[in-house]
Amino acid sequence: MDNLVLFKNSSLNKLINKRLGESKFGQHIKILTSISNIYEQLKNLDVVYVIIGLPEDVGVFANHGKTGTSKAWEATLKVLLNIQSNQYTMADKVLILGHLDFTSEILDISELDISNKKDLLKARKIVSKIDSQVSFIINQIILAGKKPIIIGGGHNNAYGNIKGASLALNNPINVINFDAHSDFRPEEGRHSGNGFSYAYAEGFLKNYFIFGLHENYTSDKLFKTLNKLKSIKYNTFESLEIRKELEFKEELKRALNHISEAPFGIEIDCDAIENIPSSAMTPSGFSVNKTRRFLNFFAKQDNACYLHICEAAPNKKSRTMVGKLITYLITDFIKV
Repeated sequence: MDNLVLFKNSSLNKLINKRLGESKFGQHIKILTSISNIYEQLKNLDVVYVIIGLPEDVGVFANHGKTGTSKAWEATLKVLLNIQSNQYTMADKVLILGHLDFTSEILDISELDISNKKDLLKARKIVSKIDSQVSFIINQIILAGKKPIIIGGGHNNAYGNIKGASLALNNPINVINFDAHSDFRPEEGRHSGNGFSYAYAEGFLKNYFIFGLHENYTSDKLFKTLNKLKSIKYNTFESLEIRKELEFKEELKRALNHISEAPFGIEIDCDAIENIPSSAMTPSGFSVNKTRRFLNFFAKQDNACYLHICEAAPNKKSRTMVGKLITYLITDFIKV
């Protein structure tokens, strides 16, 4: 875990805005003071949730996407630490572990030309290296009996989450993915568009449900692939929100029936949320409140084993808004 950077008291004190008569979330969370024996430390701590940041956009770059997802972690911390600590937010059940440092990987891709085939292959090999680092830390957190809350980064990290969880639990896991895209594209070298197809092909992912696929951005070939596989089910955004052919509540139940018999991960891609700065920002998507209802429903289930929030790409103007969005989702997961 050479690239794990622990969250420290010095960083905490810089980020918290203390106010007389108020108790902030960041004043009650737990942190680790030593990088050694992470597994043993986590196992012995009285916490339920472990928050880890993956500030990278290498997978997005390798998928010809809009970079910027590396900035979501910092934006989230600033907001999260300054919300109120009260009977609802339960900060004492949370450990902020820190983040994986991908500075060198981001520097490496800055020198690549993605239109060049050799450079594209290099970028995708770098994503594979990131995969191994992500899967290891997620494995350690779940082995220690905790629930990771993973803040991305690109959706390429779904692969590491699934693999790490699967190895820790010694079984394939299921996943519910709230996303405009299936990320089940061909195994052509790792990137943000094929984390689930790789996890499925390698036996780490069993049942998979995609909630809210955008019909305009899913190829006919990909729909045919999804339709062939019994272990994969989906609905489309248009069938839910535009044509109203499907009921939101009923689809939540149908998705749950598909994944709930085994431990499952919850993946939230910010591309699915209307007008949220992301790698593929959309003017037509689920509202923030509907996203929160979705998360609340699945977080309540006993077999929910992790939460991953990814693809948010804040700029200077939108940093606080993105930080607030992700903080709402984190606390929705914790509150149940």
